[in-house]
Amino acid sequence: MKRISFWMLAAIFTICGAISTQAQVMKTADLEKYAKERYGDKWLDAAANIASSLTLDKNESLTYQQVIEAPGKSREQLYVALNYWATATFKDKQAITLNDKEAGCIIITSTLPSIAEHTGTLNKYSVSITPIIRLDIKEGRVRVTYTVQTYDVMADISGGWLSAMAADERTYGDSKRKKDDKTNAYLYDEQWEIAHHYPFVEKDSKKRTCAKALVMTHAYSNAILDKVEEALKNGIVGNDDEDW
Repeated sequence: MKRISFWMLAAIFTICGAISTQAQVMKTADLEKYAKERYGDKWLDAAANIASSLTLDKNESLTYQQVIEAPGKSREQLYVALNYWATATFKDKQAITLNDKEAGCIIITSTLPSIAEHTGTLNKYSVSITPIIRLDIKEGRVRVTYTVQTYDVMADISGGWLSAMAADERTYGDSKRKKDDKTNAYLYDEQWEIAHHYPFVEKDSKKRTCAKALVMTHAYSNAILDKVEEALKNGIVGNDDEDW
């Protein structure tokens, strides 16, 4: 068996490292920077502007859909490219909930944590989203559907700015969880339906929190669509084409 030289190993590790650093669509902090650059840092105004061009679907969900053209690429090639992208991007083994080659469909469900936080008088909220990303594949094109129906909320019921309770004594949601509790972090205390909050409802006690949550959700949809298009056109690492 031929030995692999040191420089070849180094190259392999470099490529693996490149894939690893791209092992998610975008971190929350990077998404916030991206959102501010596109829509400004005044969340209430940005949310109102974005909502003026949005229409909720029949299930009152926030849904985005785009067809990405990929001329000259077969259904098989597109399926392989998207399967590679989804596997490299979403490291959670449970994220890819459907992968049907025959139907030409991949469905991904992955949580983006803490897109908005709010500290009130008595309570503190941390908002996450779990978009459903559906990729439908045909000859020469892919349809991407991105849907979010609710904000998933972790409620710290003793974390408000008037609370004198020490951080390690705080209780969360149903009062059974403590700071160091090992309860599954994705078992949220509350779900806020997007259609029933600002900017789709003007009078909202959680107006500021939901304004930022909407802008971040909208920005993430753009990031997803951009990443899928990039994967289809240029691959994951930029050199995964058919000519080798």
